[in-house]
Amino acid sequence: MLSDKTGSDELVMQDQQARSRLVLIDELSLVRESVAELCEATGKYAVAGQSGDAIEGFELIESSEPDVAIIDFNVPRLFSLELVRKIQMLPQQTLTVILSVRGDRKLVLECLRAGVNAFVLKSGPSRNLLDALEQIMTGGIYVSPELQLDKIFAAPRAEAADPLETLSSREYQVFSLLVDGVRAKEIAARLDLSPKTVDTYRASLMRKLDIHDVAGLVKFAIHRELTNAG
Repeated sequence: MLSDKTGSDELVMQDQQARSRLVLIDELSLVRESVAELCEATGKYAVAGQSGDAIEGFELIESSEPDVAIIDFNVPRLFSLELVRKIQMLPQQTLTVILSVRGDRKLVLECLRAGVNAFVLKSGPSRNLLDALEQIMTGGIYVSPELQLDKIFAAPRAEAADPLETLSSREYQVFSLLVDGVRAKEIAARLDLSPKTVDTYRASLMRKLDIHDVAGLVKFAIHRELTNAG
């Protein structure tokens, strides 16, 4: 006959197994802890692990095989969408949620094209993250409602063509890191590219934007609210 303690332990284990398992990857421990508390309070999710950088986070995902990885777009050491690509190559299925302070059209589209399951603005209400988890766990795709999907997916008018739309995915990734102050050598490491390839992408994106130095790129990004500051 099972003791009361053994029976209680089994119930706890069954409850944990019934909940969807999450891994949280964000440089800021305060953000990770807040998200963990929010998700676990629902009784539907259990946090399998947390990490402050993308490489350690990937190793954690490999070992713990969570249902969902919640990833800050600006996570250090490996570009977030490169991390998403690596996750998709694993034998187990792990859904991905990107958290971002930015919500420009090009960024959202690049995330969705990369196979991200949900894009959630950090400036939105906490309910949005819970809605995102519920939606993707049933096979859906989620984008924060503040972003107005009709505008995100609408084709830009020819007379109002956005030069950012001419950038390839890799060019946009290099652009995003450059304007956030990441040096070329680190960009190469985060994107798993050679420094020479990064230089090629940088020259190409500058030509397309008709901007010829990094200071000009930063000024352009600040004007368009395309930096991760704030």
